[in-house]
Amino acid sequence: MGKIVGLVLAVVLLVGGVSCVGGYNKLVRLSQAVDGQWAQVENAYQRRADLIPNLVETVKGAAKFEKDTLTAVTEARARVGQISPQATEKIVNDPAAFQRFQQAQDGLSSALSRLLVVSEQYPELKATANFRDLQVQLEGTENRISVERMRFNQTAQEFNTARNSFPTVIIAGLFGSRFAEKAYFHATAGAATPPQVKF
Repeated sequence: MGKIVGLVLAVVLLVGGVSCVGGYNKLVRLSQAVDGQWAQVENAYQRRADLIPNLVETVKGAAKFEKDTLTAVTEARARVGQISPQATEKIVNDPAAFQRFQQAQDGLSSALSRLLVVSEQYPELKATANFRDLQVQLEGTENRISVERMRFNQTAQEFNTARNSFPTVIIAGLFGSRFAEKAYFHATAGAATPPQVKF
């Protein structure tokens, strides 16, 4: 009788061990997928940051262009640049840092939108080939950012679903913050309010 109980206990421990190893490996794989997708998000944001100095220099050439608008874009880009590379490495596991990153990027998006709206008042600027090319590249980059953010949210959702499923949630809990839930990108404040069009 004692051998049978010992054998059953050994089988239970073996199955439990294999389940734990499988759960751990799944979390590692999904966490790496989230990190890889985060790198794509950063890549798209970096492309935008690289385009901004050229855009600002092109716009500066326009006579009497609003200096406040240019200053807002430059300052917003500087705020984004203040986020250190070390901080961005851990950002997907730190909801507060993730929110600060998103706020800085949203501020830059807002400043760029104002710049493009104000530029409509300057026909000589709109006629400049460099400005038109940069505007097209910037619009394409904004679309890339949107797509990469969507893909990041999908990857984070897959990780969070697996992480919070039983028994994987127990395994994740054993490793503390290593397998913390991943944050999601959210719409910019006020995005639900449609813009007012005035003629």
